Amino acid sequence: MPSDRSELTWTLMSPEWNDPGPGHAMDEGITIQLRKGLELTANHHPGGAPPLVFLHGGLGNRLNWRSQFAFAVAQDWEALAYDLAGHGSSSPYQRYSIGRHCRDLTRLLDRFGIKEPVLCCHSYGVPIGLEWAQRHPTRGLILIAGGTHDLDPWWEIPLMTAMAWGGRHLFRFDAMQRWAQALMGTHRSPVVEQFLAESPIPTDEHSYRALNIFWGYDFFARSDATSLRPIPALVISGGRDPCFSGAMGEQLASHFDRAEHLHLPEASHLLMAEDPAAVNGSMARWIRTLA
Repeated sequence: MPSDRSELTWTLMSPEWNDPGPGHAMDEGITIQLRKGLELTANHHPGGAPPLVFLHGGLGNRLNWRSQFAFAVAQDWEALAYDLAGHGSSSPYQRYSIGRHCRDLTRLLDRFGIKEPVLCCHSYGVPIGLEWAQRHPTRGLILIAGGTHDLDPWWEIPLMTAMAWGGRHLFRFDAMQRWAQALMGTHRSPVVEQFLAESPIPTDEHSYRALNIFWGYDFFARSDATSLRPIPALVISGGRDPCFSGAMGEQLASHFDRAEHLHLPEASHLLMAEDPAAVNGSMARWIRTLA
């Protein structure tokens, strides 16, 4: 069945979608004893429907979604963002798996009484969202800079392996953090600066161990994609993203019957911070189509 989707290039944005600015809406978070040996750190806003649940990517944390969380709060939508196990302030797993992340997401949603969420997923958060959605009622999927397969560029495995072996300790020095940020090639703004300050290159081992489960990942080798087709989806890609291209975004959108693909030509991999007005605006317009 052909997908009913449209490909969009965002060029002009109404002021109502503008980012609320750094420091808005997210506090230090709450610590949740989800099960024995696991504590997750989360921010929750008890608003109205639809509930938005934010899943960050590898080496990231819940604060990566600061602009979108603040926007959801401004719309009075229920919003939940949390640090995945082994990231941010959450405790690590002894062994990592996408299934374990999905089971803990289910427990977390039960804790807050959230039913049929809209899952907002970035980068390596996308596989977690897809695998959770095929087994649980899901109102919609917002999939940003991540897909179903070929997720790790050629340089990632050797680089991240070297970091896990000890290279990460170099990033205890501020000069190394600034050097790495300069290599990202993203344009700078107050929102991007805060994103980078709140998501520095990690110096702990667990952040790198947590990446292994995504290397060589192929959703179609593990799952039946037909269960996802009825779920409405918004796919967002950046034209300067070295990890997830516009063509990959279009391919991902083709797996849904009701999908839109928003391509931001000037954005890179951190597009939620690089162009929050475009991301927030497209989210709001798309969510209104779910009614």
